Amino acid sequence: MSTSRRQFLAGATAAAGAPALLSQGSPNQQVNIAVVGFHGRGRSHYREFARMPGVRVAALCDADERLFPGAVAEIEKLAGYQPATEPDIRRLLERKDIDAISIATPDYWHALMTIWACQAGKDVYVEKPVSFTVLEGRRMVEAARKYKRIVQAGHNMRSERSARAAMRLLNEGRLGKVYRARVDIVKPRASIGRIQESSIPQGVHWDLFLGPSPYRPFTVNRFHYGWHFFWDTSTTDIGNSAVHNIDVARWGLNQRQHPVKIHSAGGYYLWDSEQETPNFQCGSIEYADGSIIDFSLTNLYSPPSDAWNVFYTSEGYLTAAGGWKAFKGNFASRQRGGEVSESGIDERPTNASFPKASYEPGPATEPDKEPQVNHFQNFIACVRSRKVEELHCDIAEGHMSAALCHLANISFRLGRKLVFDPQKERITGDPEADKLLTRTYRAPYVLPERV
Repeated sequence: MSTSRRQFLAGATAAAGAPALLSQGSPNQQVNIAVVGFHGRGRSHYREFARMPGVRVAALCDADERLFPGAVAEIEKLAGYQPATEPDIRRLLERKDIDAISIATPDYWHALMTIWACQAGKDVYVEKPVSFTVLEGRRMVEAARKYKRIVQAGHNMRSERSARAAMRLLNEGRLGKVYRARVDIVKPRASIGRIQESSIPQGVHWDLFLGPSPYRPFTVNRFHYGWHFFWDTSTTDIGNSAVHNIDVARWGLNQRQHPVKIHSAGGYYLWDSEQETPNFQCGSIEYADGSIIDFSLTNLYSPPSDAWNVFYTSEGYLTAAGGWKAFKGNFASRQRGGEVSESGIDERPTNASFPKASYEPGPATEPDKEPQVNHFQNFIACVRSRKVEELHCDIAEGHMSAALCHLANISFRLGRKLVFDPQKERITGDPEADKLLTRTYRAPYVLPERV
């Protein structure tokens, strides 16, 4: 371990033992936040925070310094001040004036940054998927609890009023028992082709960008967004795109535990490119009570999905595609010519009277009952109140949903169904698969054994 890394850890541990800046939860106190990673999604982070009363984007952090001028200028235009800039999050976390960090870096960085921030006494907003492995997710939950930090997982659909109303309808049993949830995602993506290695651009901290991942020579295909398509750095599009809807599927099933069986198949089709991850993936996730999530995601030519999420219940179904609709129907038997069997019971299969009208009161009429607060606002409110229970998606929820994607990817890579122990968070009877619940880390970017 390098001297600078040891010094950082020592400083972070000391900071974690000190009182947090907002430990008293003053609703009027200014929250100073740093946004880490803003080539893509992170721009939404700093824009949202810069517009909020009582919130200051105190710093921007990215391994590509070429992004700083444009982002600083945008924040100055939005909020009238210039944030500081810093390429290395370790130095950023040493600042005592930072209350929280908001992470939108590549997935493989999420766990280390979250844990380091918790150790340094900072609250965290971390994008989906919250982790790169199942073990990382567990360490993140442990760090949040140990250091009493507010950690929001970036599943922003959990703050959408219509989604919250729809999930309340399902969770309250008003459509009967929910036994199945389907996720169907069409996300077209072109071939990434083949690009030769090149020199590292000036202003790019390539070692920092790769972080815990194996060192690879610089190529554009492995840099901004291209990292999504290589196993060293990718959670596949199941972890990148479908995780939002898989999280909603688990929410609608009201599952607060891990599944017991997972299977995934698919492949990489059509394009001749360097991509290693699948561009079509499907599978199933089974829970101990018999309920199931089945999922499918394609990046190839396909008709648009008519519903991203569908929930099947004992009394009807609920669909989502730009809005939520619930339907309720009746199963009724018909007598044969007015006659019944000698037993007095019509023994023929029943004929369904399938739903034709929206179930009322349904999600379309109920979002007004939900508070109008977005995911970032909910995070800041909880940073001030210190009430973890009021987070719309605490890190424990993010871990549960990310784990579904990680397990699906392990099944896909090994080509077989997995049996999972929900309490121990281990794969049963398959040592090869069990090893993939974690990864090999490149020093000094190493996941701590204990947080």
